[in-house]
Amino acid sequence: MVQRSGGPARRSGHQPVLHDVAELAGVSQMTVSRVLNDTGPVKPDTRKRVLESVQQLGYRPNALARGLATGRSRTLGVVALDSVLHGPASTLLGVENAAREAGYGVSISSVSDPEDSGRAIDVLRGQCVAGIVVIAPHVRTAQALADVPGDVPVVAVADTDQAPVPVVAVDQRSGARLATEHLLALGHRPVWHVAGPEGWLETEAREQSWRDAMRVRGVPEPPVLRGDWSPRSGYEAGRELVAHGGVDAVFVANDQMALGVLRAMAEAGLSVPHDVRVVGFDDVPEAAYFCPPLTTVRQDFLALGRKTFEQMLLRMEGGRPVRRSIVPAELIVRDSTGPGRC
Repeated sequence: MVQRSGGPARRSGHQPVLHDVAELAGVSQMTVSRVLNDTGPVKPDTRKRVLESVQQLGYRPNALARGLATGRSRTLGVVALDSVLHGPASTLLGVENAAREAGYGVSISSVSDPEDSGRAIDVLRGQCVAGIVVIAPHVRTAQALADVPGDVPVVAVADTDQAPVPVVAVDQRSGARLATEHLLALGHRPVWHVAGPEGWLETEAREQSWRDAMRVRGVPEPPVLRGDWSPRSGYEAGRELVAHGGVDAVFVANDQMALGVLRAMAEAGLSVPHDVRVVGFDDVPEAAYFCPPLTTVRQDFLALGRKTFEQMLLRMEGGRPVRRSIVPAELIVRDSTGPGRC
């Protein structure tokens, strides 16, 4: 064993390296590596000296070098759609929080076009990340998973049964069913639907579940109105509903579009909930302060992030994650479907 010395002098501006830790602890650099990476047996007193030396010197392992040496790092890669929408942005935050709580750094590769997801995955693979989470709300992003090489663990946040990797998702179908059945139980026939844009997995799941709930009750489905997730598109859909006449219940595929629907109803002199009842989806922080407060379907994005990271850890450690992991949705009833006043 290398004899312990008095330790290296700490030079001003000098970033300590592995050799400095080994010299101060009186061990070999290989022993220091074993302690830091937990890759081999080390005597307890030796481990203690190494860790004390690391703390004394303020040594920080070079994550990139460690990744090149071991094929892994303590960094999680995340491919995310470049979006200010509440759902994707909150999902990203949930994954980041869960990863950092477990001691992993996060490297984010944002894409504005779902077609670029494959290239974003390749960029992260080149960074020696320990695994990659793909937040895939769009059909084309999910399709890109079919071409991902098997040299790095991948888990997708996606409401699909077709992905070739483990997926984690909020139960969109259950949430949409709860919303539709809530309005049907209040006696409304039919329940109208303002859907999200085509090509989004959540759009498809929520719309199909709305259709299924209507068919089970034997209620004919009215034409679907389609928005782009924005309040403006919800407002335009709301004006169409007003022009149609006789609409007294609307399930809107997200809260932002529901805000636009509420505005259109108010401008037309219709009272929510007395003339029209409205349900949204997401439970954005502002939903409780809409006028009236919005009944909506809550998605627990922090739970989604934790569950996603749990599945990723299983993959990185050679375990067997479940093929499809689901986070339940919850209906939050507020004044937009009740007797409330604004």
